[in-house]
Amino acid sequence: MVLWCIVRPLELGWSVLMQNGKVIACASRQLKVHEKNYPTHDLELAVVVFALKIWRHYLYGVHVDVFTNHKSLQYVFSQKDLNLRQRRLLELLKDYDMSVLYHLGKANVVAFSHSRLSMGSVPHVDEENKELVHDVHRLARLGVN
Repeated sequence: MVLWCIVRPLELGWSVLMQNGKVIACASRQLKVHEKNYPTHDLELAVVVFALKIWRHYLYGVHVDVFTNHKSLQYVFSQKDLNLRQRRLLELLKDYDMSVLYHLGKANVVAFSHSRLSMGSVPHVDEENKELVHDVHRLARLGVN
């Protein structure tokens, strides 16, 4: 399983769950009032936790590659100085067999394109990824999340 996550302004983020190169589900939610003051690192961690919680029935017991556009999340499990919020969020991740991988934000086509209204606003999409982006847009129009 592959999980793509991205944080957007005023939203906790967009998450796209994929298996065998096909989109299974998409989800997002707005930031809560208290989350608007979170640093970016904590928001990135929160969007991963959000996605793992809502798709627990898909992800529990299988290996998940989590792609994020925040490089420091790759090292979050080995950091020694964490605040209480980060510790709480990490505690929720311990049940999953997962790898956190960095993927440049602008190149994170899957999650990035889901948060856009039209293909024209994603200029960096290559031919290989156009079908995937069309699948994501079709799901978004159908209200699948």
